[in-house]
Amino acid sequence: MAESRLVVVGGNVLPNTARFPGISVDLATRDTLTKLLPTATAMLVRDFAGTWIPAVIADSGDRLSWVHVNSVGVDHLLTPDLVESDIIVTNSSGVLDQAIAEYVLATMLAFAKRLPGSFRRQQRGQWRHEPSQRLTGSTALVIGPGAIGAATAALLRQVGVLVDAVGRSGKRNEHGPFGEVFTAGELARRVGDYDHVIVTAPLTELTRGMIDSRVLDAMKPTACLINVARGEIVDEPALVAALQTGAIAGAALDVFASEPLPQGHPLWSLPNAIITSHMAGDFIGWRAAQEELFLDNLGRFVGGLPLLNQVDKRLGYVPWSALRHNGVGHPLREQTDGSAAPEPDH
Repeated sequence: MAESRLVVVGGNVLPNTARFPGISVDLATRDTLTKLLPTATAMLVRDFAGTWIPAVIADSGDRLSWVHVNSVGVDHLLTPDLVESDIIVTNSSGVLDQAIAEYVLATMLAFAKRLPGSFRRQQRGQWRHEPSQRLTGSTALVIGPGAIGAATAALLRQVGVLVDAVGRSGKRNEHGPFGEVFTAGELARRVGDYDHVIVTAPLTELTRGMIDSRVLDAMKPTACLINVARGEIVDEPALVAALQTGAIAGAALDVFASEPLPQGHPLWSLPNAIITSHMAGDFIGWRAAQEELFLDNLGRFVGGLPLLNQVDKRLGYVPWSALRHNGVGHPLREQTDGSAAPEPDH
């Protein structure tokens, strides 16, 4: 490949590209990106809230051929101009999957074992015996059977949870960890069969507002909602109403329509809500793991090889068949039919 130039947006430290002596690297800010990008062939986006970036890309000319995003979600970048362009977009699928799955399990256990109420009573010095529930034998519906959803399902199955999914097509991946896979159109009809509803889907026009009052009303009153995807997938006012009235038992939320979650928002004070600050996947060392995936891709880019985790820009996510990493960083087995499936559990 001809001389390559990489522009990095976000953070204040350049990636360690010493193994690629033929590539030049610049660290750009919002003020300098417009000047630097027209001469770049590749771009690393670390700014997860950079909604201003697509406009700069659109005005940068035709030299840029690859954008890598240090997150799973790429919805903030996929403007119509970028979707229609020849620019390849890749993401960090696979790096955070297992950590997010562990977060989901932790919040399910917190609700089942009555921990939020116990913590509050501890602060008051109040002793009250209360029986808890078992996760074994309970049911979960994962909305979004991609890499994160699959890692979550695999972990939940190890503690005896029965896991189905809702996906775009409803087609079951024979190598995946789900029982049944339903279509999005079946969600409201199926959701009432499950004790836990877990949102792991990307934000697309199909999923925006998917968890609305109709879906919440159809859930079991004993069920809990867990959202580790994007806040805009859930109708927050409808969720607040469902929690306040007891239409559902609880919600664990790591993402919100507006972040940080504004002070005074009713979700902060609801006793049946667990609120965390968009940190479900942020394990100690996650930035280094993301950089290693990016550098792997950079080597492929410089060498003219196919890139990992290529986003289908029209769908808004990496299709299952294009994934090459699972939740613990191991490559996925490539099947003879061209699809990809997780390595078997050991």
